[in-house]
Amino acid sequence: MVRIKRAYDEASADDGCRVLVDRLWPRGVSKERAELDEWLKDVAPSPKLRTWWKHDPERMDEFALRYRAELYSVAATQVAVAALRALVAEGVTTLVYGAKDPHVNHARVLAE
Repeated sequence: MVRIKRAYDEASADDGCRVLVDRLWPRGVSKERAELDEWLKDVAPSPKLRTWWKHDPERMDEFALRYRAELYSVAATQVAVAALRALVAEGVTTLVYGAKDPHVNHARVLAE
């Protein structure tokens, strides 16, 4: 089972393995408070894609297409995706992200 959760929300016991899926550390969140098991920077969208998207809800569908293409075409990203799949196979995994909108973020696409 894969869940998503903001880095600013409290960790809970039912989160399972907590994996930060952002390229940048969430501002104002300490390592202790984050309670992460892994940080997979390479599954995050490239800076170029993230800049193009700007978390614009109207670009979400196109972003999802471009992001999925990145996930399957960049070597370092493929390695990180394989690592993430291995974690998911072990049990409940929560993808932790820093974006404000729980519906317009890359973690939702990654969870799919």
